[in-house]
Amino acid sequence: MTASNKVLSRLGLAMRAGKLASGEEIVLKAIRSGEAKLVLLAQDASDNTSKKFADKCKSYGVPLLVGYTRFELGAAVGKPERVIFAVTDRGFADMLKVGWVHHSEVENIE
Repeated sequence: MTASNKVLSRLGLAMRAGKLASGEEIVLKAIRSGEAKLVLLAQDASDNTSKKFADKCKSYGVPLLVGYTRFELGAAVGKPERVIFAVTDRGFADMLKVGWVHHSEVENIE
């Protein structure tokens, strides 16, 4: 299994464990409430969405990782395309950070 596949597999595991939130409003709420330990953003997200979440994560001190396409992220969690996730568990956040570094540019890591 490649590092990329491991990360996507872990993302699916986090979803099944109930430790992922997806959708713009839900993720924004998780960031504001302090629930979000990590935010994952698809590399093909719109410029507006990318800026909104980069700014929000920076102001609340939440690490933001950008990578994979909306289709890869959606497939990993068994849903149609997904652009944004909040990881609400520290263990899953740390586990996803490790593999994500190998796939894409990492932004805003504490």
